[in-house]
Amino acid sequence: MSAQKKKAFQIEAFKHRVVIDPKYAEKTWKVLEHAIHEIYNHNASGLSFEELYRNAYNMVLHKFGEKLYSGLVTTMTSHLKEVCSSIEAAQGGLFLEELNRKWAEHNKALQMIRDILMYMDRTFIPNNHKTPVHELGLNLWRDVVIHSYKIQSRLQDTLLENVRRERSGEVIDRSLMRSITKMLMDLGSSVYQDDFEKHFLEVSADFYCLESQEFIQSCDCGEYLRKAERRLNEEIERVSHYLDTRSEVKVTNVVEKEMIESHMHRLVQMENSGLVHMIADDKYEDIGRMYCLFRRVPNGLVLIRDVMSSYIRDTGKQLVTDPERLKDPVDFVQLLLDLKDKHDKIITSAFSNDKTFQNALNSSFEYFINLNSRSPEFISLFVDDKLRKGLRGVTEEDVELVLDKVMMLFRYLQEKDVFEKYYKQHLAKRLLSGKTVSDDAERSLIVKLKTECGYQFTSKLEGMFTDMKTSQDTMQGFHASHGSDMGDGPTLSVQVLTTGSWPTQPITTCNLPAEILGICEKFRNYYLGTHTGRRLSWQTNMGTADLKATFGKGQKHELNVSTYQMCVLMLFNSADRQSYKEIEQATEIPASDLKRCLQSLACVKGKNVLRKEPMSKDIADTDAFLFNDKFTSKFFKVKIGTVVAQRESEPENQETRQRVEEDRKPQIEAAIVRIMKARRVLDHNNIVAEVTKQLQSRFLPNPVVIKKRIESLIEREFLERDKGDRRLYRYLA
Repeated sequence: MSAQKKKAFQIEAFKHRVVIDPKYAEKTWKVLEHAIHEIYNHNASGLSFEELYRNAYNMVLHKFGEKLYSGLVTTMTSHLKEVCSSIEAAQGGLFLEELNRKWAEHNKALQMIRDILMYMDRTFIPNNHKTPVHELGLNLWRDVVIHSYKIQSRLQDTLLENVRRERSGEVIDRSLMRSITKMLMDLGSSVYQDDFEKHFLEVSADFYCLESQEFIQSCDCGEYLRKAERRLNEEIERVSHYLDTRSEVKVTNVVEKEMIESHMHRLVQMENSGLVHMIADDKYEDIGRMYCLFRRVPNGLVLIRDVMSSYIRDTGKQLVTDPERLKDPVDFVQLLLDLKDKHDKIITSAFSNDKTFQNALNSSFEYFINLNSRSPEFISLFVDDKLRKGLRGVTEEDVELVLDKVMMLFRYLQEKDVFEKYYKQHLAKRLLSGKTVSDDAERSLIVKLKTECGYQFTSKLEGMFTDMKTSQDTMQGFHASHGSDMGDGPTLSVQVLTTGSWPTQPITTCNLPAEILGICEKFRNYYLGTHTGRRLSWQTNMGTADLKATFGKGQKHELNVSTYQMCVLMLFNSADRQSYKEIEQATEIPASDLKRCLQSLACVKGKNVLRKEPMSKDIADTDAFLFNDKFTSKFFKVKIGTVVAQRESEPENQETRQRVEEDRKPQIEAAIVRIMKARRVLDHNNIVAEVTKQLQSRFLPNPVVIKKRIESLIEREFLERDKGDRRLYRYLA
């Protein structure tokens, strides 16, 4: 299909010359000027807006845009001067109302004028870089009305006076205030800021500076904080009702600076009502309010945290160094847990679980718990008490809760190996005496310790449980093979303990009664016959026995006693009276154990199956003991516990410490060798730092001890000193 040839299209100029009336522009402008006056005088209903629009359109079209624009400026300025006089004449409270009314009228008129001059607005104004009609109207209102000499200062003073009245508790017309401040914002952010906001913030600073001085003199800390919070909320509410939203940050900064930042040190330290007083009296609401207010100012939370940390450290230090508190280890640890619970609750409910506060609390507890070298022992004794009797009848969830709290204290310990030493001793006694409340609870704690410190920490503890289970199987086999040989003689239950897994016990001598020796020998022969290459040694200081005893008038009881107590009581089958020396010679029980044993048999009311002469609480070498045939008890089974010190005596404590120090030596040496094997060459200070870092999960090694272990390794040729620099060490492969 062939394309048709297109004809060229040409527009020709208008042939006839258009003649315009010389007075056209003046006449047309008079019509428009009259219309603008009518609009301002509220007589716009009689106007033809279409005709007016066409007139303005034609003026621009015929190049009279400049005349139209300048005429508009002159007319609006003239009218606004009249408006200005009207507003200035308004008296008192009518001033803002008149200003607001005239502003509303001006805006309405401006809208109509813009509609009439729309063509000028779209063509002439952009092309000639003039201000658009609506913006022009706002600028003229600003310059002629708002910035007039009499109105500018009066407006500022009236607005600030209304704010002052509202702060004093009076009710003001908030909607009118909103309209006026919105007018200032509509005129440009600089108008709002320069004509109102800047002065508003200055007056606010003076107001709150003065008010805070009055409050700090007359209020306690809690009351002051409540008033400061109320003022802060009032300012936020004021902004939401009639100020620019951007003013909120500025005015709240003023309140924070004058009411909080300027007085925060005095508030926190205030006597009988400051932060320390609030913490001591569990005033969670006041503490929470302080936290919320102080977090708004620089270093506010740092100040609270430091004061709280200092208070906890002082309180904890008093607790762990008070000789009275140290008399009861279980009570001592319970007080630590109560102190931790108290501050945990404060951090949760008042400090919004702030991690920095939690870290400060942990740091404070770690500081004062380690001030007392016996804390590891006491925490182990607390566990021992709970797992023996304290958790009986308690739900599984509550048991876990107690164990978790113990683990929390355990984490604070720097000498975890000391805790391990004591825990192993106490666990051994619980297992061997069958006094543990729950095997599940015991195993749960071991799992927690394993998670915290690793397999090495708990491997021996798990070995103890394994021995208990193996011993049950061994006894079943023994009774199966020797049950018929027993007759009416004593029955035996033996726990066979692996030496490496259980706490090292001194081999103590004790002469067992002849009746017991026979069955013990049978068990020895049975065990060694079924296990080759093993050696058995009896730990008589750890056993228990059940004795059937007959007292006066044929009254019978079953006595649950320790092995030592059994040996003592069996002597009274052949004699009613025995001297201390005779008992000591016959049993060969160590003197300290024998005295505790006799004390529990003769001096404990309700358990005194023996009588002591002379009667006193302490056992002397000259005492004599008689069988108490007048003993009575409402129970058939009578348990006679050994009088034991809950906590170690000072010499025992020193001995345990010494054993711990000995155990640490190979661990320190192993760490040194590991580090040097990896680094090959290292200076002394770096070795000390690396060893401390590696071992701090178990204990904090002493730099002096580390130095001694390095010397020992040099002697044994694991390391050597650098020949050029004596502070450098080299690893010898």
